[in-house]
Amino acid sequence: MHKRLSDITGVVLVGGKSRRMGQDKAFLAVEGVPVIERILSALQGCFEHLLLVGDRPERFARYRLQVVPDSYPGSSLGGLYTGLQHAETDLIFVSSCDIPFPDPELIRLICATSASCDAVVPATAGGPEPLFALYRKSCLPLMQAALEAGQYRINAVLGQLNVRTIAPEQLAKLDPGGRALLNINTPQEYAACRLET
Repeated sequence: MHKRLSDITGVVLVGGKSRRMGQDKAFLAVEGVPVIERILSALQGCFEHLLLVGDRPERFARYRLQVVPDSYPGSSLGGLYTGLQHAETDLIFVSSCDIPFPDPELIRLICATSASCDAVVPATAGGPEPLFALYRKSCLPLMQAALEAGQYRINAVLGQLNVRTIAPEQLAKLDPGGRALLNINTPQEYAACRLET
């Protein structure tokens, strides 16, 4: 049994509009369980503190978790900034709300790699996955400057931070099937994800 971490806050970004999906991605069922519940279960096993960032908090009332409105609505960088701003811990682990197979072992690996850097981000062959990653409050000034300048891309900010990357080869040892970082943005991706289960 792993001890839950008290010095890192688990943050789930729930403010997306799900335009490409056409329905709220957080509540899509995978193996009969809404994706948001799959993510919350993984994070609750790892962290003592959880926070949701996004609008329409009534959607999540049943989970009895704090929901904070996005300081810069409409962008995942804004959600990440808001989560860092509101967390009572120096570190947050962030997840988007569309990752159906979150792996607690990967979460713990990312969190164990946090010493002396601003962020820890896993990377697949397709590139970095900044919405299943660890961030420190030291990121806030750069994030705020980017947001105020109208720059909403997380990858643009990552290039200016001291980031430690979990390389694809390291990731493959833990997640040989490559499922842990799958996310679902379209009906086609949702259909493919359900075929995998």
